[in-house]
Parts: sequence; structure tokens; C-alpha cells
Amino acid sequence: MTTLLIVFTCIIALVLLISWAKFNPFLAFLIVSIGAGLWLGIPLNKITTSVQKGIGDTLGSLVVIIGLGAMLGKLVAESGAAQKITQVLMRTFGEKHLQWALMVTGFVVGIPLYYNVGFVLMVPLIFSVVYQYKLPAVYIGLPMLAALSVTHGFLPPHPSPTALVSQLKANMGLTLMYGIMLAIPAIIVAGPLFAKTLKHIRSEPLQTFQSKVIPAEQLPHAGNSFLTALLPVILLTITTIIPLVTTLSGPSKQANDFISDPVIVMLLSLLVATFTLGIHTGRSIKAIMDIYGDAIKDVALILLVVAGAGVLKQVFTDSGVSTTIADSIKDWPMHPLLLGWLIAAVIRICVGSATVAGLTAAGIIGPIIPQMHVNANLMVLSIGAGSLFFSHVNDSGFWMYKEYFNLSIRDTIRSWSMMETIVSVMGLIGVLIMDIFV
Repeated sequence: MTTLLIVFTCIIALVLLISWAKFNPFLAFLIVSIGAGLWLGIPLNKITTSVQKGIGDTLGSLVVIIGLGAMLGKLVAESGAAQKITQVLMRTFGEKHLQWALMVTGFVVGIPLYYNVGFVLMVPLIFSVVYQYKLPAVYIGLPMLAALSVTHGFLPPHPSPTALVSQLKANMGLTLMYGIMLAIPAIIVAGPLFAKTLKHIRSEPLQTFQSKVIPAEQLPHAGNSFLTALLPVILLTITTIIPLVTTLSGPSKQANDFISDPVIVMLLSLLVATFTLGIHTGRSIKAIMDIYGDAIKDVALILLVVAGAGVLKQVFTDSGVSTTIADSIKDWPMHPLLLGWLIAAVIRICVGSATVAGLTAAGIIGPIIPQMHVNANLMVLSIGAGSLFFSHVNDSGFWMYKEYFNLSIRDTIRSWSMMETIVSVMGLIGVLIMDIFV
């Protein structure tokens, strides 16, 4: 229990530094991470290595995606495409059902799209609705983010569920089918239903996605707006489906793998948008590049905060915290699916990364699954649900949401952390019910 006490103390210290002492979050992360490394016994000469690796691994996969996504989002907002998309959605679903429209969009987009790509792509759409119709940002946006989160934790081809399928020798198709069945009620409860309790939360989202209202006759065509804004989704969907319907090899496989990389997808989408929403609408290259420059300035702090969360996660990983916690509870007498969920949930709370939590839990549970007599597909989903439990200050997703929506830590926990917890618990309940029938 000493390890758990250290982790808990470090998390409390981080919260106090940011909320009470008003430290810059990135600086607070560095201070707490170095202190945690010393306390957990990482050698002095290895702590800076953990810091550098945490920053490098986190930003290496995110900095280009967040940067390109911010540029695309800024152009979608400034060109009037977001305004046009919002008008079409409002006419189709009406203001009363707009949450459900965004939730369905988030689920469809989230299946082929990596979470961070989906987040930075969909946030401008959320904010355009918020600014145009004067609706509460958290109330409107959380259902879509709940849908993105569920697909990230439950459904292949996302990295964690895909890796779990392989580790636990489950069936990819069955896991996806069961996962969709679990995802729908989880999203509904954690999204529109839970969001009804959050209307009072005040939020002033990032100005980068707030654009002036453009006269209707100057807006881009609806087809252009939807196609350009959703081009990353279209590209990823196509490159995901192609290998499922035909066998690729040699140059064709290399080309598909190259185009399906999120960085290439976002770059191609931005280049297309530069023409369709920029040059095609009468803007000069210089004016378009100025928009992109402003977008990068607006997300610079987000990148630093996300990097800080990566440092703390890496320190916990390098110190062996996740393995220690998992080993201490793996022999507890309980239902195997509940045990898998619990191991992943505890590691998630302590380490922050859903992927690390899921893969560590699978490494503990995997060797003993044959003795457990449990459905491997359901175990994948149980661990995936556990890995989403209570995202907080050591999770980069927590900080992306907080900074994009410009919320206090208290309101971020009240909305984001509780949404993730509801998703996780609903997933567990669904898995236990499904275990009765399959």
C-alpha cells in the first residue's frame, strides 16, 4: 500500500500546486514528476531520462496531430464552413435534438479515428454551435466527447482494444460487435443524460475557434463544408476498410499504410482545405498562413500541459507502479471480468494512460484466462472499460479537455472525469450482463 500512498500524495500535490498555489500546470507537472521519481526510487541519473522520454513519447505522437488539427479547425471556423455545417445540423435535427446529432457524429467519426485526432477535429464543430446559438459548451460538447471516448476504449481498430484482442487471443470481429452493443447505452447515459446535470457550468472555450458570423450568401457550399471538415474521417475510413475487403501486399500495402497514418491524413486534409476553404473562397496564401500561425499560438500551452502529463505517466511507468499495483490485487476472489476491470481501473487512476492501464492489466490477466473459463472477447471489453475509469490530472486527455474548454480543475472533474467514470461503469455492467448470454 506504500506505493498507492505515494501515488495518491503526488496527485494531491499536483492539484494543490495548480489550483491553490496557481502554478503553471507544465511547471507543476515537472516538479511533482521529479519528486515522485525520487520518492519511488528511480536512480537520480535516470529521472531526467524519464522526463525526456515522457515528453518525447507524448508529444511525438500528438504535436503534429494537434498542430495540424488546430490549423484545420481554425480555417473551418474562419471560412464559415463550421457556421454552414451548424446551420444544416440545426435545420435537420432542431436545437432540441442537437446533442444527439453531435453524439451520433462523434460515434461515427470515432470508430475509424484516433481519439486525439477526433478530439481536435470535432471541437471546432462543438464550439461553432456554442457561439452561434449561445448554448452551454460543456452541455453541448460532452455527448460527442463521450462517444469518442467509448470508441477509443472499447472498439478496434483503436490501438488499445486491438492490442488487447491480440494479447488475450480474442476474436476481432466478435469484440467489435459486442463492443458496439455495449457502447450505445454507455454513450447515451454518459452523454446526453449526464450532460443535463451540467448546464450550469460556465465555460469560455478557446478564442481560436470563435469566428465572426458571416452573411449566408458568403458561406461556402454545404457539400464543400462537410466534405472538407470530415475529410480526415473519410480517408481513415477508406484506408481501414480496404484491407478488410481485399488482400494488400507490396507497394499497395505500403501506400495504404502510409496514407492511413494520422499525421499524413491530417496533412492531406489540411492541404485540401487550404484550396477548398482558402484559395477557392478568395483568400490569399499569406492570409491562410496567418490563420494557421494564429492557430498554433493558441494551442501552444495545450501542448506543454499534455507533455507534462506525459512526464508524470512515464515516471509512474518507469518506477514499476503499474506492475506493483496489478500484482497486489490479481489474486482477489471475485468474478474474472470484474477483476480485469478493477486491475485496469486502479492502474488507470494511478498512471493516467488508458493504453498503459489496459495493456498492463492484460499482461496480468492473460496467462490465467484459460483457468478462468471466461469469454476472451468480453475480457477485452471489461479491461477496456476499466482503462477509461476516472480520468484526472495525470491523463493528457483531462488537460486537453480542460484547456480547450477553458475550465477550472473542479469543473473539469465534475464533467470530464465523471463522464469517463460513467462510461467505464456502464461498460462493466454491460459486460457482466452479456456474460450471462454468451
